[in-house]
Amino acid sequence: MPICQSATFVHKGVDVPSDYSYSRLSNPTRRHLEQTVAALEGGADAFAFSSGMTAITVAMMLLKSGDHVIATDDLYGGALRLFNNVCACNGIEFDFTDTSDIDAVKALIKPNTRLFYIETPSNPLMHVTDIREIGRLAHEAGALLYVDNTFLTPYYQKPLSLGADIVIHSGTKYLGGHNDTLAGFVVTKTRELADRVLYCSKTIGGQLAPFDAFLIERGIKTLPVRMDRISENACKIAEYLQTEPAVKKVYYVGIEGTEGNRINRGQATGFGGMISVEVDSAELAKQILARVKVFQYAESLGGVDSLITYPMLQTHADVPKAEREARGINDRFLRISTGIENIRDLIEDLRQAIHG
Repeated sequence: MPICQSATFVHKGVDVPSDYSYSRLSNPTRRHLEQTVAALEGGADAFAFSSGMTAITVAMMLLKSGDHVIATDDLYGGALRLFNNVCACNGIEFDFTDTSDIDAVKALIKPNTRLFYIETPSNPLMHVTDIREIGRLAHEAGALLYVDNTFLTPYYQKPLSLGADIVIHSGTKYLGGHNDTLAGFVVTKTRELADRVLYCSKTIGGQLAPFDAFLIERGIKTLPVRMDRISENACKIAEYLQTEPAVKKVYYVGIEGTEGNRINRGQATGFGGMISVEVDSAELAKQILARVKVFQYAESLGGVDSLITYPMLQTHADVPKAEREARGINDRFLRISTGIENIRDLIEDLRQAIHG
């Protein structure tokens, strides 16, 4: 698809319909990408934005003051910041809980509950939520279900087929795959929801630029081979980390025998590349960050390069300390985004970083 780097388009005539008029409304390059993502997710339509946070913001515009939201408590810090400091100020009510606990979710449902918002696996504790069961609860309550599918992508998981109404992506991550551009997506199950999102989108703005759309579509072409290699590497890294005495806990949905693994196998075809670990001291966590050579100490995730992140200082820095530490996101906690490098190099890099 060519890059249509144009803000405005010539009309063919007063009474002649035009497919494009202004790039905030639609652009040929972005539209091709949106149709691609909609097809991958099995949705009625998709909308591409300048970042994942813009996508979440637009999706939340479907709510109104007085509406109640039940959300995963282990969310990306930027989403928590938006919900607690912007949406709540506009009169939207929130309850946060471990959405993998169905009884806990049921206990929070109110007459004004209008949305269930989940990440699965969650960021960064890798909790797995049963999409089918939450979808059933949402629809019985007359509410919508939004699923952030960033970690597994439509290659491994298709939430719309499991009961979700809207799927959200940070396209910056696995869809783009090269850590070279920002993007976000909202994918709707129905045309009616698509029309509502379109109205908010064209009103608020924040759409993805043509060149960035080109980069994301380029990334999607290699999504299957990247996800397979990343997931294979992550499984082996998780296995290795479980053998290290200094690693006290490994969070990864591919670990056999866990409840998250069981649920994930029932709704997804792969485990992805995200791993979190708790080591035995803050000193060791900082040593690892300082000594890695193949891994890179950086924010973000989902690219071909392996990254390691310190959530308490980066992705979840705005979450109050007591709340963050109650969930286990402390000064001993690290998050790994596995890349496509040689697995022997990755494991050896972690080994030398741990042992000094």
